[in-house]
Amino acid sequence: MVHDNFFLIFGQIVFIIAIALLIILIISLILGVILVKKQKLIFPKMVIFTLDFLYSPLKKLASLLGFDEIMVDQIGVEIRNHINKKEFKEIDNAKKIIVFPHCLRHPKCHAKLEKTGLDCNVCGLCAIGEIKPKAEEMGYKSFIIPGSTFIKKIVENYEFESVLGIACYEDLNMSMMKLSKFKPQGVLLSRTGCYNTEVDVQTVLKKIGYINEKTNTKNSGCSKDNLNNPSKNL
Repeated sequence: MVHDNFFLIFGQIVFIIAIALLIILIISLILGVILVKKQKLIFPKMVIFTLDFLYSPLKKLASLLGFDEIMVDQIGVEIRNHINKKEFKEIDNAKKIIVFPHCLRHPKCHAKLEKTGLDCNVCGLCAIGEIKPKAEEMGYKSFIIPGSTFIKKIVENYEFESVLGIACYEDLNMSMMKLSKFKPQGVLLSRTGCYNTEVDVQTVLKKIGYINEKTNTKNSGCSKDNLNNPSKNL
């Protein structure tokens, strides 16, 4: 009798926990969809917690409800971008890194694979060659990696406080999850796949602050022209 009561109570507890988890999953998914569709951030920490610890169940639930599973990764990337945006901007560029996926490289790329990724010579054939020198000019250290295993090598061999990653939603979300303590920002590939992918260069440059920085320099009230012609400022 005692054993029967124990298993009955245990079963009830398990059932209640299962229902509670299901409710949390549904609420997190709804809040995530609201963010993606309406750009409204509601209880982001709860959603991130669910994404981090119940990632696979959340994907299965999304599929059962008729959503594309990739939406779960999209939600993760969007939320992390929102909650880390301010701190990312405040961190010195010299303490930031930018990570490119090797699939962005041009088919005729001759870059050699080194310990922490491809050694790009900025030949100009792909988006990496356009973004990399501008990012490094601002102080960023750049890496081009053929797989997520290289991220571990970068963390072990270099000191940095924040990271900007470029990838497809699933890889981007998983990488941002692993590097959450580095206040990550992410940019989605405009054309995904395992070969000859693409990214919007202007989006990346805007994310790292390059476009705004150049615009502010050009529009500065302290330009040489204004200093030589003070009447223009009147």
